Amino acid sequence: MKAIQFHEAGGPEVLRYDEVPVPGIGPGEVLVRVHAVGINPPDWYLREGMKVMPAEMRPALEYPLIPGTDMSGVVEAVAPDVLGFTVGDEVFGMLRFPGFDGRTYAEYVAAPASDLAHKPAAVGHVRAAGVPMAALTAWQYLVDLGHDVPSPFTGRVHRPVPITPGMTVLVNGAAGGVGHFALQLAKWKGAHVVAVASGRHERFLRGLGADEFVDYTRTPVADVVSGVDLVIDTVGGPHSPRLLTVLKRGGTMLPVFFAQYDAEETARRDITVSNIQVRSNGLQLAEIGRLLDDGMVQVGVDSTYPLHDAADAHTRAAQGHIQGKIVLTVPA
Repeated sequence: MKAIQFHEAGGPEVLRYDEVPVPGIGPGEVLVRVHAVGINPPDWYLREGMKVMPAEMRPALEYPLIPGTDMSGVVEAVAPDVLGFTVGDEVFGMLRFPGFDGRTYAEYVAAPASDLAHKPAAVGHVRAAGVPMAALTAWQYLVDLGHDVPSPFTGRVHRPVPITPGMTVLVNGAAGGVGHFALQLAKWKGAHVVAVASGRHERFLRGLGADEFVDYTRTPVADVVSGVDLVIDTVGGPHSPRLLTVLKRGGTMLPVFFAQYDAEETARRDITVSNIQVRSNGLQLAEIGRLLDDGMVQVGVDSTYPLHDAADAHTRAAQGHIQGKIVLTVPA
């Protein structure tokens, strides 16, 4: 089969379209013919040699590596002990995360059945491939964590704040993968949602249900928003603490990417800061799939590239300002 792999860490140019063996399946697994692959930040973190992590924490990587966790496709073979999936089923999933062995940038992938759900009929493979990691991240932050594993970033187990009608939720970076799902899940739960993004995304985000929109390139968020119950910040970085001022006393800050907050300030404001590392969960993905089938959640697709142009897709990702997800298509 054809697959994208890399033999050394580096930029998008290290991604090669190679011939590799079709994987075998073991207990608890199914073989999936991949139709589309969703691109996520861990894909380029891995390609770069995990430089995003402190040197002493970086895992030892053995090359060559096939990147990728998210995919949508059709079941080709099923291990004898697998129940609930049969040959010909359309499925989607995030495979073996956290970890580096999803291997979805390929024509075929061996997938743990527990990481899969049946693909919702309302969306094709391209949109389905854009769902798993981003939607599961939003779900595990806002709805149900689904496990009791402490966050590697805080050492504490995250407990989602129940979102109820009348609450105000602000989503920073609302147009991106996690952001546009977080906006929709908060609306599904009845919240009043403030979406923060650059102006070109306003129509997209209002179409997903945003009640208010702030163009951060024109207006500092803290100048026009206050009294927020919960912030989910998908941007992170050194400017994240400025969003503390929009929260009401007793509010909650959920940073998706690394951000540092002054412990004295959060204590003074009685603000809870909590985060997670998203984990594969086929049962949760099935619940998200039902929302997609019911039209409660939509999938934004920024752009698509054929599998052999994965380097171009990674170049697009590095440019930022993405609306929804970038997806690789895998021709038959």
